[in-house]
Amino acid sequence: MAAKFNPALLSSARKLRKNMTKEERHLWYDFLRTYPVKFTKQKIIGNYIVDFYCAEAKIVIELDGSQHFEPEAIEHDAVRTSFLASFGLTVYRIPNSEVNRNFTAVCEYIDSLVKFASPIGSPSQGELSRLRRD
Repeated sequence: MAAKFNPALLSSARKLRKNMTKEERHLWYDFLRTYPVKFTKQKIIGNYIVDFYCAEAKIVIELDGSQHFEPEAIEHDAVRTSFLASFGLTVYRIPNSEVNRNFTAVCEYIDSLVKFASPIGSPSQGELSRLRRD
């Protein structure tokens, strides 16, 4: 990936790594940290810090709290996703509530994303609905 590393974000990324949300900690320590394909937490890509990044699969996993469902945040996330897509990355957004309610399903979903990585785009609403039901 040719994204420039923004050294101005290094301090923020370190703080985010040390102060992960409960859901980020759960996903990292109970799944991604030991996943056979390497994930990086709080990775700086351009002017953004993504929650989890897998270079091999060219995917970004973002865990979203309720603030991400506000109109202003939706717009900001769309700009961010577009920027990341310009580097051939696909962003997958998973609500924190799903990590809390359906952790096994979230892990299976991420596993399937890595195994069948395709830079087509984020999951459809139908895929997210199915994930919520599992």
